[in-house]
Amino acid sequence: MRPVQMKEGVHWVGIVDWNRRNFHGYSKSPMGTTYNNFLILDDKVTLVDTVAEEFWGALQCNLAQVLGTDRKIDYFVINHLEPDHAGCLALAVEKYRPEKIYTSPMGQKAMAAHFHYKDWPVEVVPTGSSISLGKRTLKFIEARMLHWPDSMLTYCPEDRILYCNDAFGQNWATSERWADEVDRHTLEELMKAYYANIVLPYSPVVLKTLSALAEMNLEIDMICPDHGLMLRGDDVPWAIAKYIEFAEQKPKNRAVIVYDTMWHSTEKMAGAVASGLADAGVSVRIMSMKENHHSEVMTEVFDAAAVVFGSPTHNNGILPLMADMLTYMKGLRPQNKIGSAIGSFGWSGECTKILTQWIEDMGMELVDPVKVKHVPTHDTYAQCYEQGKAIAAAIKAKLK
Repeated sequence: MRPVQMKEGVHWVGIVDWNRRNFHGYSKSPMGTTYNNFLILDDKVTLVDTVAEEFWGALQCNLAQVLGTDRKIDYFVINHLEPDHAGCLALAVEKYRPEKIYTSPMGQKAMAAHFHYKDWPVEVVPTGSSISLGKRTLKFIEARMLHWPDSMLTYCPEDRILYCNDAFGQNWATSERWADEVDRHTLEELMKAYYANIVLPYSPVVLKTLSALAEMNLEIDMICPDHGLMLRGDDVPWAIAKYIEFAEQKPKNRAVIVYDTMWHSTEKMAGAVASGLADAGVSVRIMSMKENHHSEVMTEVFDAAAVVFGSPTHNNGILPLMADMLTYMKGLRPQNKIGSAIGSFGWSGECTKILTQWIEDMGMELVDPVKVKHVPTHDTYAQCYEQGKAIAAAIKAKLK
């Protein structure tokens, strides 16, 4: 896509990755993504972030369209060293020979570890540092662990723009550049999916960072993440409020039943639990691990009050896809959840014990599990139905 002028002298020069379906090797991105970066034309021409190395040619084309033949890039600002944002940094340094490369203290360490550079003009800018571009000033705010140690925000008071690397991002490849140009429901769902699968473990940092920004009384007209749509006008306070809501992890009247099954016994039990939940007024989603990626499940679990895990016993353990799901979920550290377990077995019967241990390790409030030998009976279904009602009661108590 061609560069887009955001304000006088400020241009989006990023890349639309229409075909990206696997994001970072662990999360689905069914609608593609973008790698946003920005060129500021001032006395000192400044590039904020780069893009993935595979798009180096397209980035050079975008930059040339804005720079023309007689302007050079004086400064680089690197807010984040992850390869989708700094992948072509070494190539860009070689081509444009910037006077300065600004990054956070942890960014300098990450830059050295990624590129093993020699004689780059790197200057560390901790929180409170600022530089002059001529008519504009850039102010730097470290945002460690939002979501890498090197993460940094860059604020331009003259343009009232916050360049925020991965914060407020969404995976969505579009011809539009602004959130107010696309469907709001889709935007919110994709922002939630991005948060649930990438930012969630760092929710305390999100709240701390947003509180610090509020205390700075920054006037922000635009929020510019490195993925997806940019935000302007009324979308700025909307996005900040959404991120506070996400970070607080207040559960909704929803439950997710995630399971794997061998000969359908656990699957049938899941249906009975769902009936008990639904009859008690809880919205429920059943998700098979054979049909759903762990990131899709996590997006549903994110704002649910309860999660029911199901697996038969397999080799004295649980099925591999459920083990994958539990490992993934535990790493994301969801809060304020109720958990329970279901499963069938043939002879050794460890399934619900193992699932319950995972539930407890994740700090979830436990509702007693249900297991059955081989094939569920009407009595088993009745137990599962009552289990669903018990989970619903726990949800209602939590939501009060």
